[in-house]
Amino acid sequence: DEDNLRYLLGHIAIGHTRYSTTGAPKLRNTQPYVIETLDGPLAIAHNGNLINAPQLRLELLSRGVGLSTSSDSEVILHMLAGAGGDWAARIRTVMARAEGAYALTILTRNAVYGVRDPWGLRPLVLGRLASGGHVLASESCAFATIGAEMVVEIQPGEIVRIDASGYEIVQGAPPQRLAFCTFEQIYFARPDSLFNGKLVHQTRQKLGKQLAREAPADADIVVPVPDSGTPHAIGYAQKSGIPYSEGLIKSRYIGRTFIQPSNELRKVGVAMKFNPLPENLKGKRIVLIDDSIVRGNTSGPLVRMLRNAGAKEVHVRVACPPIKFPCFMGVDMASQDELIAANKSIDEICTHIGADSLAFLSISGMMRALKTENGYCNACFTGEYPFSTPIPLIELQEKEKFADVWGD
Repeated sequence: DEDNLRYLLGHIAIGHTRYSTTGAPKLRNTQPYVIETLDGPLAIAHNGNLINAPQLRLELLSRGVGLSTSSDSEVILHMLAGAGGDWAARIRTVMARAEGAYALTILTRNAVYGVRDPWGLRPLVLGRLASGGHVLASESCAFATIGAEMVVEIQPGEIVRIDASGYEIVQGAPPQRLAFCTFEQIYFARPDSLFNGKLVHQTRQKLGKQLAREAPADADIVVPVPDSGTPHAIGYAQKSGIPYSEGLIKSRYIGRTFIQPSNELRKVGVAMKFNPLPENLKGKRIVLIDDSIVRGNTSGPLVRMLRNAGAKEVHVRVACPPIKFPCFMGVDMASQDELIAANKSIDEICTHIGADSLAFLSISGMMRALKTENGYCNACFTGEYPFSTPIPLIELQEKEKFADVWGD
């Protein structure tokens, strides 16, 4: 509010809204991280995960660098502080060592830097304010809310420097085999964002249309799981000719259940998040469209909710392939034990959630809808990671134990 903002003096700043993927969801792990260096204050905010963070952490500790959190983002901060040269040279040094997903904003005394990993796993975009200043964000949708306009997407391996004179983009590391996260297109990104010049909402409609081609259903209405499944459901309805109808109302006061930090919170979130519309559902055969099924916490309760509201049949269609493998690059699914498709067949999942039928979009169909055969990371579907060796699960588990040493 205005009372808080009036104390924030200065012309450069960074901020962060944390979704915990490594490091416990505690106040100590909140970003941005800020330290003092011989060259002035240094702050960092990070979207992604480093898969070689355990090794880098040990190197820092062996040199006597004290770490106060369990987040890999703090590792990047101290690597920057300890590197030589100007800030651009330090960033290049870190990029040469860091393996994994990272979109960074870095604040120094006189400039803000934006950095995107050489694989392009996580997005980063540059905008221009009406006043002439510049802003960085993970998604272009952030610009409209502050009256800014899109300038350019930062490309893999690039560094952008923003100061009082404007901005400059340079190559910080050679681009690697491109591996943009498919899950950004399917779920994470807001529908009104642009990736590679394409509106996410339109991409999701294409995924829904491809799903209708591959997995038709004999039904009366197409119902989305709002809000993330809505564009996919629109596409499915357009292609199948089955009328689109709202059958579930989502509470605007409950956040996205997938990104809640525990299964208990996710399950409670489902019960509080949705209410059915019995008038639209009674006696109807429904195609329920969801963007994905990760842990299976949402689908079963929703199917039961629709049946209790009078639905005659519920056929579930999912606008991405089964998620069978963990992600170590910035998505909170680091264990196969929690992934329902890694432990059950499609028929078993169908029985588990109580649906009349269940089908997923194929990998080839997904890539056809994205109009590409490569350039994306599909590791959560295929198990083929863009790096030579993903971080071992045991190391991740040890890291989480480390997180519990401190309180909130």
